[in-house]
Amino acid sequence: MKKQLVMSFMCAGLIFGAAPALFAQDDAAADAAAPVAGEIVGGETQQAAPSGNFYHVITSSGWLGVVLWLAIFASLGFYIYLLIDCSIVVRATKIMPQKLIDEVEGAMREGDVVKALQSCDNEPGPMANILSAGFSHVEEGYDVIQEAITTAADIEVERIMQKLTWFSVNGNIAPMLGLLGTVQGMILAFANLAGGTPDVSLLAMNIAQALWTTAWGLVIAIPCVATYYMFRNNANRIVLRMEAITMELIKDLRNVQIVSE
Repeated sequence: MKKQLVMSFMCAGLIFGAAPALFAQDDAAADAAAPVAGEIVGGETQQAAPSGNFYHVITSSGWLGVVLWLAIFASLGFYIYLLIDCSIVVRATKIMPQKLIDEVEGAMREGDVVKALQSCDNEPGPMANILSAGFSHVEEGYDVIQEAITTAADIEVERIMQKLTWFSVNGNIAPMLGLLGTVQGMILAFANLAGGTPDVSLLAMNIAQALWTTAWGLVIAIPCVATYYMFRNNANRIVLRMEAITMELIKDLRNVQIVSE
């Protein structure tokens, strides 16, 4: 979990640090389009209009707003990390490599359980852990082997699902952060109105802060929820297939007789 948090804040730092470059062009365009302070346009003195681009919304939201935006970007970075990690880990070739299946199948045809155990050690992973749990109880009978495999399978499935659950957690936190930003923006907006002579440009910026945080929260949450169900369904299919292959591989142990010396 510490590694996940570090990766999330690294991604957040990259995103937040790249923001000035991403919106520099917008700043230049906005500055070029906005009248210069004190410039006479149409016989009237025009005041410089504040920039309303996204980066200016972030920097003008105060220290609390900047912290909130960092949290939102950390949530986005965490999603990117989970997406990459689960795309690598939650795959059939990673959970149950074909090389392991072929080696164990060949060892079982020869009746060599030790060789099958060695194959599991050479190809570590969920399926290897399940098969190793069964083969390590071969001397205790088939019923004990089945029970050991079932227990090991439940543990491995839980490990996979715990990793996927973080998608759901992140999908729930992101809109809450967006809602918090909305509340902050509205508080600042009403505080501005309470001053008696509201600054229209500042009021608009406060409302923009509220809307931007809501939008970013939803932009992060929607892919998180969709990705969670996609990976969960894929993991369930892989697990069912893995259990079927595992039972097929150990069926020859049904007739194993224990010889006591």
